[in-house]
Amino acid sequence: MSYCFLPISQEQAEDIAYNWHYEGDYSFYDMEADQEDLQAFLNPYTRGNVFAVLKKQELVAYFSIMPVADQTMEIGLGMKPSLTGKGLGYNFLKNAIYFANYPCEMITLSVATFNLRAIKLYRKVGFQDAHTYMQATNGGVYEFLKMDYIKGY
Repeated sequence: MSYCFLPISQEQAEDIAYNWHYEGDYSFYDMEADQEDLQAFLNPYTRGNVFAVLKKQELVAYFSIMPVADQTMEIGLGMKPSLTGKGLGYNFLKNAIYFANYPCEMITLSVATFNLRAIKLYRKVGFQDAHTYMQATNGGVYEFLKMDYIKGY
């Protein structure tokens, strides 16, 4: 499966923010679950390097990348709710890492520790557990796992 990464449009950001709703515990990832994150995502001046991910002209995911330290980039990603849990994540994430072919040595990401499905995928792709931490978000405090990917793995 081949993906196309393009700078996200305002229309696409609004579609994700207001129409992508996940089931059960995964509703934690709904953009509307945290108003501060929602406003940052919707504002083109604060959203950062966010890309719309298309497959056959359809918006299927989003991907963000941000430098966080010398030779280290942090990524964020989300797949359209109707496509999650169908075995598409591995190919999507490998494509995203290839797209993020910045001159860096490490790519890092954070994931809620309850999201065992995503953690399993990230480990399969080659991310390694770094540490856990607590973060205030979505009206509570949640445990997250920081994971690192050494390029060339």
